[in-house]
Amino acid sequence: MARAAGVSLAWEDFDDLSRVTPLIARVYPNGGQDVNAFHAAGGMAFVTRQLLDAGLAHEDVVTVAGRGLRRYQEEPFLEDGRLVWREGTAVSLDRDIVRPADDPFQPAGGIKLLKGALGRAVIKTSAVKPQHLTVEAPALVFEDQEALLQAFKRGELDRDFVAVVRFQGPRANGMPELHNLTPALSVLLDRGHKVALVTDGRMSGASGKVPTAMHLTPEAVDGGMVARVRSGDVIRLDAFKGELEIKVDRAELMARPAAEPPAPGFGYGRELFGWMRASAARADEGASVLFA
Repeated sequence: MARAAGVSLAWEDFDDLSRVTPLIARVYPNGGQDVNAFHAAGGMAFVTRQLLDAGLAHEDVVTVAGRGLRRYQEEPFLEDGRLVWREGTAVSLDRDIVRPADDPFQPAGGIKLLKGALGRAVIKTSAVKPQHLTVEAPALVFEDQEALLQAFKRGELDRDFVAVVRFQGPRANGMPELHNLTPALSVLLDRGHKVALVTDGRMSGASGKVPTAMHLTPEAVDGGMVARVRSGDVIRLDAFKGELEIKVDRAELMARPAAEPPAPGFGYGRELFGWMRASAARADEGASVLFA
């Protein structure tokens, strides 16, 4: 979207912005309360005010509510059947949910860029406990999320491991949402195992408390090193240092044949849109068919 508007926006920009933007809201999945509780605690009116007063957002913008971002400090109400706007609260009504910018939950935001021998990926950190932000463990490789879930049901995953789920990128199969993996991996995390997920696929906020290196690029079908990973290879994910490494000599890794993608499925428009997958750009370039 940014590129279509003539704006150059890279993962490094999100990483830089996150480093200087404090975490001032804890809402599911990085907190125990939902958006209704967030609104009751002050909601977007409070958050907008905090970001603007701290110099972390630009006020001089045009929005659907009118000119100026401070319009979003106001909240809509019905008064005698008429819509009226009132100033939102200037103080948090529940500091377990929202906090001022000068007393945040964390000094930095929840997105970090990871780099290393496996490529580039992003990780959402705000819901992950600090002790889980660094994981070093043997890889268990899966070609799709169903294979991982079946291994979990068979009781084969009660151990420390880094799940590698590949062939899930934009060119492989359209980069599907992999949120079905979170419940199973969360169970293993709660059992005390060191667990992480590395994937060229996509995850929303549903990654939750599981450390997840997602949107890995280059993806497996596009020459990515992830296609050469084997079960048993030791992988290190360090969200503090922004590193994603594999403890295998690069020469040995390059000498391995790359894994072949699984046979493509049929139905649900896969045949019709095959040309779009083949034309998709890398995840770090927006996965667009317009700018590949």
